[in-house]
Amino acid sequence: MALVRWRPFEDLLNMHDELSRFFDDFFGERLPARQSKEGASWIPRVDISENDDEIIVHADIPGMEKDNIKITLTDNVLSISGEKKIERDEKKANYHRVERVFGSFQRSFYIPTNVDASKISASYKNGVLEVKLPKKEEAKPKEIPVKVE
Repeated sequence: MALVRWRPFEDLLNMHDELSRFFDDFFGERLPARQSKEGASWIPRVDISENDDEIIVHADIPGMEKDNIKITLTDNVLSISGEKKIERDEKKANYHRVERVFGSFQRSFYIPTNVDASKISASYKNGVLEVKLPKKEEAKPKEIPVKVE
């Protein structure tokens, strides 16, 4: 089982998003999104799993173009970032409700195992980004046989 670094401020920002959604549903209007220097930011949901051969990251980033997604691995820190462009044409439609999020995002995760950077692969299908991080041979668990005497 891998240790996961606790990020209390990220938890507070997630709570802000959840409270905003609650008030949106209650009052029927959109509260201002969390702002960054580049504009509105959002945090995609991520699942990280591990088996004997690799670490697999799934990130929900619907509506993105693959050219707007950037993945880097530096010093065992995997970073996924990108920008989701706004799609609406203000001249043609009167919006009654706007719930989809747009703007830039960035998520970074410490990878506790040495991975083979030359074999990392990423795919994007149906709004889900999948990043596979194969482990180096020396990082894979080795079974040691027990002799009975």
